[in-house]
Amino acid sequence: MKLGLNVPAVGDPAFLVDLAVTAEATGWDGFFLWDHLHRGSNRPELHDPWSLIGAFATRTSRLRLGTLVTPVARRRPWQLAKQVTTIDHLSNGRVTLGVGLGAPADLEYAAFGESDSARVHAAMLDEALPLIDAFLRGEAVSHTGEYFRVSAQLAPAAVQKPRPPIWVAGSVPHRRPMQRALRWDGFYPLDPRAPEGGLRPEVLAEVVERLDPPEGFEIITALNSTSSIDALEKAGATWVIDEPSDINEPLTVIQRRIEAGPPR
Repeated sequence: MKLGLNVPAVGDPAFLVDLAVTAEATGWDGFFLWDHLHRGSNRPELHDPWSLIGAFATRTSRLRLGTLVTPVARRRPWQLAKQVTTIDHLSNGRVTLGVGLGAPADLEYAAFGESDSARVHAAMLDEALPLIDAFLRGEAVSHTGEYFRVSAQLAPAAVQKPRPPIWVAGSVPHRRPMQRALRWDGFYPLDPRAPEGGLRPEVLAEVVERLDPPEGFEIITALNSTSSIDALEKAGATWVIDEPSDINEPLTVIQRRIEAGPPR
């Protein structure tokens, strides 16, 4: 099992880059960023995660890097694929694409005149992911769908073969996010009812049993104060992620956890 960090892309970008460097030095396995545009009246200083991950790639050599998670429905699939491919080259094959619907929908979509329908976002995600998959592989794409029309082949392909991993986040116990995730490389189950962080081990074990994942499939869950690392691993987690439950948690607090190293 691997231990990673998921950090809001807030504050001083140079400080975030330093946090990634520290995370590698102290033994963490992955460093991921939240992907949000703004948070309404709260208005923290948010930065573009993929630009920051590109900087992380040039200052680290071992960490797995990516987003948890990027709302694909508010990005053009070919542009996102190009960003991921570029960072895969910068990092020599260490990028992971975490994807989801994006929440809250009023801030991520409606505030910019886009549909706030989760059904629409899910349909766009399902249509976009095969396109992103093909672009990352360097394959020619000819597609006419409900939301996207494209005839193009992007070069270069990603460094990782057949392409960088795609992890899908989704709320449980709904079936459709699980079915979507099984078409890709990993599942990050989220429970909106959970008071903090990730799923309790017994809930995670039920999700894994229902999912019945194939060999090599990743199960990602957030660490919380009531669940031990061992219990989450026994429940089926392959990645346990330390992340704040609140975007306003000071980066200095996060920094202290990073400096302490992963709680193995």
